Parts: sequence; structure tokens; C-alpha cells
Amino acid sequence: MLASCSKYYGPALYHQDIAYMPKPASFDSVKSATYVSAGINGYTEGNIGDLLMSGQVNISRGYAFKNFNLAYGAFGVFGNYDNGTINKGQPNYFGDKFFGAVGGRLSGNFFTNTGRTDWRSIGFEAAYSHEYGSYADFRQTLLSQAGYSVDPRTDLLTIGLTSEVLFHNVNDKDFQNGVRVFLGTTFGRTDTGDEFFFNEARTAGFLGNVFPKATYFMKVKKYFWSIEVGDAIMLRFGLKF
Repeated sequence: MLASCSKYYGPALYHQDIAYMPKPASFDSVKSATYVSAGINGYTEGNIGDLLMSGQVNISRGYAFKNFNLAYGAFGVFGNYDNGTINKGQPNYFGDKFFGAVGGRLSGNFFTNTGRTDWRSIGFEAAYSHEYGSYADFRQTLLSQAGYSVDPRTDLLTIGLTSEVLFHNVNDKDFQNGVRVFLGTTFGRTDTGDEFFFNEARTAGFLGNVFPKATYFMKVKKYFWSIEVGDAIMLRFGLKF
């Protein structure tokens, strides 16, 4: 959809703000817990040859009620946008630009239990983030220049639906595995006006603005890790207490 000579620059956390939020299971002895984790994420954003690498820290609180889970938390992101498409001598050349973000997340789901399995079949997730740094500033300078397609948003809100299954090993409730799928969309406010809009139709066609993510989760005693796959791969390791 972009002209062959155009370069696209969008929000650093576009489709990267959603991350799995652990919650206690119905078969856990403790029904509320705090989760702290750190992770790494790598992806491209519009320009093949460019690479965004980021680290992320997360803290959240999760609860298990009767047939309902709830979690909320905060996160911080720091990373670099590495240029691989603008050559030296071309206008607006750069080697890499820093980006950071802070935000919060909210997640909830209804569940039923069958033996050693929690079926979290109906759920939702929401994430808000604010981006800052030299990469965000760079996008603002490109708005009036030809040859670039720019999404200037620095405030993003992603909302979607989830479905998940979580189970423990036979005779070991502290060894848990889970698989979650997410389907949602992102919208936000520009820095150049008051327009509040859904993400532009860069992915026009089937499902339009909706994007998927899948997560595998494992917890062993108080330690956990997850891998998330969508248009990027995120690995996280953490501690429950």
C-alpha cells in the first residue's frame, strides 16, 4: 500500500504493548500474587532492513476469585531503532535512535475448572503506553517531508479478547503450563492535533485493523517464563511472590 520509494515510520510499540499477564490458578493455595519479570523483544516496523530491539520490565498483581481472574500492572520499555534502509549521504540518515515507553495493563477472564485444568475461555486485555525518546522526535520532523509515511502517535491504547487454557502436571500443582491467544486492535491520539483514531489501514484486507498474538506460559514453583509470537517474538522471565 505504500509507494515503493516511501519509508514508513510508526510507533515503537505498535502491536508490541500487549504482553501476557500471569494470574493465580483456581488450584493454587494462594489466590493473589505479585509478578515481576523482564524480557527482550525484536521486530521490524514497516521497513525491511530496519530492526527494533527492546527490553521490558513488568510488575503486576493477579487475583483468582470464584470463576473470575483479574490482573493489573505497570511496565517500562527501553530500546533502539537501528536503521538499515537509509544510506549515508541520504537525507535524514541515522545509525540508531533511542525509544522508551511507560504504561499500564489490565486483564480479566472468566474460567471454569475441570480437575487440573482452568479453562479461561472468555477474557479481555488492555494496554496503554506513552512513548518518548529520539525516535518519537524523529517521526515528528518527517511529517511534512515527501517520501515518508509517518504515524506520529506516541500514546497507544490496545484492547482485545483472549482465550486461554492453564493446567498443572499430574501430582504437581507448582508445575504449570498455559497457552493463550489474543485478538485485538490499537488506537491512539496524535501529537499534531486532537484526532483520536484507529490504526490506519496498513493491513487492509481480511480482518483489517485486528491483529493476533499467541503465548506459551510455564511456571515452576515461584519462577515463570513466557514466549509470545505475533509480528514479533518476545521472551520473558520472572518471579512470583
